[in-house]
Amino acid sequence: MFPVLKQLLTATLAAAAALLLPSPALAQVTHEKPVQSIRFGVLPLGGTVESRALWTPFMADMSRSLGIPVNAYSVPSYEELDRAIARDEIDMAFLSAKMALDAVMQRRMKVVAQIARRPGMPEHRAILLARKTGPLDTLEGMLAQPERWRLARGDSRSVTGFVVPQSQLFLPHNIEMETRFRSEFIGTHQATALAVANGDADVATNNTTDFERFRQQFPIEAERLQIIWESEPPPGAPMVVRRNYPPEFQAKLQAFLTTYGQGKGPRADAEREVLKNLRATYGYVAVDDSALLPEARLEYQLGKQRAMAAAWVNDAARAQRLQRIEKAYAEQVETLRAGGR
Repeated sequence: MFPVLKQLLTATLAAAAALLLPSPALAQVTHEKPVQSIRFGVLPLGGTVESRALWTPFMADMSRSLGIPVNAYSVPSYEELDRAIARDEIDMAFLSAKMALDAVMQRRMKVVAQIARRPGMPEHRAILLARKTGPLDTLEGMLAQPERWRLARGDSRSVTGFVVPQSQLFLPHNIEMETRFRSEFIGTHQATALAVANGDADVATNNTTDFERFRQQFPIEAERLQIIWESEPPPGAPMVVRRNYPPEFQAKLQAFLTTYGQGKGPRADAEREVLKNLRATYGYVAVDDSALLPEARLEYQLGKQRAMAAAWVNDAARAQRLQRIEKAYAEQVETLRAGGR
C-alpha cells in the first residue's frame, strides 16, 4: 500500500513541477524585454572625439525617434571596436564590410542598412597617397622596390585601408604589405595621410571619401599629397544591429534609417546636413546579410592569393589550405544568403 502512495505522490509532484516550467514559446516571449537604450559603436575616422562629434546629431535624432537613449561607444581603433562587439558591449554600429562580415558570422549582428548610392555620384574607392615632391612619386617605383619605402596603412579590418589594396594591388605583384616594406605605421585614414604629408611615411593607404574630408580639415597638408593608385569600388560599409533584438524593434530601427533625411521641411533639411557630414548624402537603403556577399568574395580571393603565394612544405599542404578556404567561403555564402531570406 505504501509503495503505491509513494508512486502517486511522486507523479503528482512531477506534474506540478512541469506546470511551473514555462513552455519554449513562453520563455522566448519573456526573454524579449523592451529595449531600454542603444549603445552605438562609432568607427574611428580621424579620432574618437571627431568621430563622436560627427555621429552625435544622428544619434540624437535616433533617440528622439525611438524614444530611448542612444549613447556613443567610441573607440580609438578597429581592434577595440571588434573586441567591444565580441563582449556584447555594442548594440548597433556602422562598420567596415570586413568587420560586419565577422560580426554576422559570429551570429552577434545582422545587417539592416547601407549607404545609398545614386547614378553619377563619385564612387568610393581605396587609394594610395604619396608626396608630390618626395623621392617616391610613381606607383611603378613603389612596386619595384617596396623594401625602400615606409608604409602607413589601415588596420587589417579596414576594407580600403588594407583588404582592397592587399588583394587588388600588392598580392598580385607578390608583395605582402605586412612584411615587404622598410617599416609600417598602422592608424586611421587621417593618421596615415598626415604621416605621408609630414614626411613620416612614404606611401599610405586611404580612400576617396576620407581623403576628401582630409582636404577640408588639413588643406595645407593635403596640398602636399597626390594619389598614385585607385582601386575598383569596394564593398559598401553597412549598418548592423544586435541579432537578438526583437524583430519589431529591428524593423523600427530600419525604418528610421531608411526614412532619415528623406522628407520635406526644416527638420528634413537638417537631417540631410547630418547625412552630408557623415558622407551619406542620399541616406540609407534597407539591405540584409546578403549585402555582405561581395565582401565574403573579396576575403575568399584574398585567402586564395595568400595561399598560392606562401611557401609550403609540399603541394598536399597547400591543397589542404585551399580546401579549408573553399569550405569556409561556402559556409559564409550559405549563412549570408540565409540572412537574406
